[in-house]
Amino acid sequence: MDEYPLIENHGLIGDLQTAALVTTDATIDWFCCPRFDSPSVFGALLDHRKGGHFTVRPVADTYTSKQLYHPDTAVLVTRFMTEAGTGEVVDFMPVTGTAATDRHRLVRMLRCVRGSMTFEGEIAPRFDYGRTPHELHITERGALFTSPDMNLAVHAVREPQDERLLNILSGDNDVQFSLTLRAGQQRGLIMESSPDGPPHEVSVEEFEQLFDETVQFWRSWLGQSTYTGRWREAVERSAVTLKLMTYAPTGALVAAPTAGLPEQLGGERNWDYRFTWIRDASFSVYALLGLGFREEARAFIGWLHDRVKEEAGHEGGTGPLNIMYRVDGSSDLVEETLDHWEGYGGSAPVRIGNGAASQLQLDIYGEALDSIYFAHQHGMHLDTRGWAALHTLLDWLVDHWDQPGEGLWETRGGRKDFTYGRVMSWVAFDRAVRIATDDGRPAARGRWVDARDTIYQQVLNRGWDPEKKAFVQHYGDDVLDSSLLRMPTVGFITPDDPMWKTTLDAMEQELVSDSLVYRYNPEASPDGLSGSEGTFSLCTFMYVDALARAGRVDQARLVLEKMLTYANHLGLYSEEIALTGRQLGNFPQAFTHLALIDAAITLDARLNAARGGTGAP
Repeated sequence: MDEYPLIENHGLIGDLQTAALVTTDATIDWFCCPRFDSPSVFGALLDHRKGGHFTVRPVADTYTSKQLYHPDTAVLVTRFMTEAGTGEVVDFMPVTGTAATDRHRLVRMLRCVRGSMTFEGEIAPRFDYGRTPHELHITERGALFTSPDMNLAVHAVREPQDERLLNILSGDNDVQFSLTLRAGQQRGLIMESSPDGPPHEVSVEEFEQLFDETVQFWRSWLGQSTYTGRWREAVERSAVTLKLMTYAPTGALVAAPTAGLPEQLGGERNWDYRFTWIRDASFSVYALLGLGFREEARAFIGWLHDRVKEEAGHEGGTGPLNIMYRVDGSSDLVEETLDHWEGYGGSAPVRIGNGAASQLQLDIYGEALDSIYFAHQHGMHLDTRGWAALHTLLDWLVDHWDQPGEGLWETRGGRKDFTYGRVMSWVAFDRAVRIATDDGRPAARGRWVDARDTIYQQVLNRGWDPEKKAFVQHYGDDVLDSSLLRMPTVGFITPDDPMWKTTLDAMEQELVSDSLVYRYNPEASPDGLSGSEGTFSLCTFMYVDALARAGRVDQARLVLEKMLTYANHLGLYSEEIALTGRQLGNFPQAFTHLALIDAAITLDARLNAARGGTGAP
């Protein structure tokens, strides 16, 4: 583990088509190009020897580093403090626009702000997850890495009188560089994929213009936020993080920009999250519209509508919708392992692709319909073809909802009758009936209403454990599952219903650990995988939301405030939190940041209502 930084010791930069992770000592150890789901160029995060990296560091016996975002932006600043002076590495990616492109720029500006500082660094790409060799061509003005599938140019940011920055690193086709700066000076490097010409010099003035344009983009975008509540800093950082994980050409939101980061160190729970899950629709649309980001919500709803139109009538073994897609809407997610990589801290196997794509998860239909209905309430309506496709999906669901599946958590221990899947099937029929009624659409209302009401009674009869006085994970067992925290959120049950109150109490007893929430107990409900896991950050924020809706606002506020202490130094969250407090799993996780926003909005409204202000939604 000494060779691997803590997962939380990273910041995220990106250009709305791909992203990079930067450690607190200014090493880029994860970068995929040209898209989030493309093969990695730098992957030292998953193999420190074979993965590739882009390092910058001060030449000093000892130094201290600190990291922050330039205010209200996705521009990352890593500060180094030494006996001789203080320097900064300013990292960002100029935004590419909405047209898909292979050309991306990663800017690394080196500044000295006090005294003097000598920087040194290495650029060591390892194309295609370290499986493809490359050649290096170096010139006075920069360097060019060439491989069969991609070229990378490195342009030097310098003034005409500067000495040469780049030198060949002996024997490895990598680059090393060094430069000394005095207070007030700044130089740097711009790495560009698929360049339209040879490496060239970039003036400091040109760099400053790139910096100013990027800062202005992020501040202008964030200025659209309508959130003025108590947790503005955390909410707005979550919003920027979600924007960084959105693929601008389609509006698709990846679950995380990383793959293979373990849910348990040394364990096998290592998945690829660089794809878009259907269930993210419900969370993202609620969160984005709740903050006033209509265009982002509209783009994601557009992506979802396209999936519904394309897949309706193309029923496969798991239904007309896949549970996840690539950011461009394609569905080739075949899972394979990178056996030549050791994994983060020795956590193997390293998987790319995702075998869960072929699972049957019936809850996705409810999540899709819930988000479509919420967008419908905000003036984003289905067109005629979209409604016809949706009708086809609902007709399929009428005939298939009453069967076991793998469930929300994508377990690999066999199909079961998951209560959450039934609840969300109820949501699908309920929302479809509402849309049809609102717009006067032709619909099989009778069949949909019958299915909705049948599911409702089945959940009450089979999803409820009278001895435990709680709704349970799946029929025929007494295991609890925190996914059911969403039952009052989607309106299946009211938050003051006695059955819900006792369910919430049972979850508090079995799944909550000092405010942190587990998904379920894998020992009581085997999921087909070895090992254990930490508390799931998404579920903790869902717990806050559920407590607030149940009127337990003081408790909800304390849980939220505690949870905010588990964020990293930049306000970012991975999937899970270990007993030690360290973060585990892919990073940062969109699900968690979406749930943070939802929880903050709900709790703000409930606190305001309790104090005689605006009522809760």
